[in-house]
Amino acid sequence: MTTFLTLIIILVLYIAIKGCIIVEQQEVVIIQRLGRYKETLTAGLNFIVPFFDEPKAIYKKITVNYRDGGSSSYMKKTTRIDLRETVCDFPRQSVITKDNVSISINAVLYFQIVNPEKAVYGVENLYEAIEKLTQTTLRQLIGKLELQETLTSRDKINTELRETIDSASDKWGVKVNRIELQDITPPLDIQSAMDKQMKAEREKRAMIYEAEGEKESSIRIAEGKKEAAIRQAEGEKESAILKAEGIAQARMVEAEAEKEAINRIIEALSSKGQADKYLIAMKYLETMKEMTSGQDNKIVYMPYEATAVLSSVDGIKEMLIGKKGA
Repeated sequence: MTTFLTLIIILVLYIAIKGCIIVEQQEVVIIQRLGRYKETLTAGLNFIVPFFDEPKAIYKKITVNYRDGGSSSYMKKTTRIDLRETVCDFPRQSVITKDNVSISINAVLYFQIVNPEKAVYGVENLYEAIEKLTQTTLRQLIGKLELQETLTSRDKINTELRETIDSASDKWGVKVNRIELQDITPPLDIQSAMDKQMKAEREKRAMIYEAEGEKESSIRIAEGKKEAAIRQAEGEKESAILKAEGIAQARMVEAEAEKEAINRIIEALSSKGQADKYLIAMKYLETMKEMTSGQDNKIVYMPYEATAVLSSVDGIKEMLIGKKGA
């Protein structure tokens, strides 16, 4: 009797343990009864009927990273379906561009299961299917592009790749959030040629920039010299104008002084009628001075007519002395 009760208690405990399933947050468990889908268990404590109900397993990719930088992946069966965003790092593969260049490329895919039922029943191995779909789609897209375009159009490739994979994987209950191309490696000979081309382009741009700099410098120097010459010419012009104005004013002042002197002399001589003789004598003496002022003029003579002029001058002198004495 005691043995029977013990067996019953053990059976009840076994059924209770098998019938209780605790699901963690952001995880679900697919339950099928006698081989058919029954329900989806969400986070918390859930109960099922043992022997009739059982969780449906799904394959999950597990990646192991080693200390030397290497890694390895394998598939593992699990009854827990993770609803969080999952990162899939695909192995490097070789693809051929439109211009028949074989390049090595690898990608990282970020996806999320949004419909667990489709993820379990829509495909046998979800992770492997996504990986193969990504690889084939990547080959098709790269095959439409040339090498240079492939290297410079990563954003375009990422966008087209994500849209294509997301559309194709919708029947598997998967949402592809984004995809990134990690590395694109061309062959060594192509890479060497590209490096030389880039170096030549950089040298060409450097020479162009240097020539443009020298051209700009020459233009600036020429403009500076032009401006300096203009300013110098304007300065010389103003200086010459001021100098000429000064000379003119000096002559005017001198002429006014001479006029005043002559007027006074004329006034003094007008009473005796000697004004005309005085003017003729002064002009005669000025002419004589000009005739003998040159270096080559060695002739010294006194014209006959000069005696009359000098006598007039003597007369003027006596007249002025007499007027002063009076």
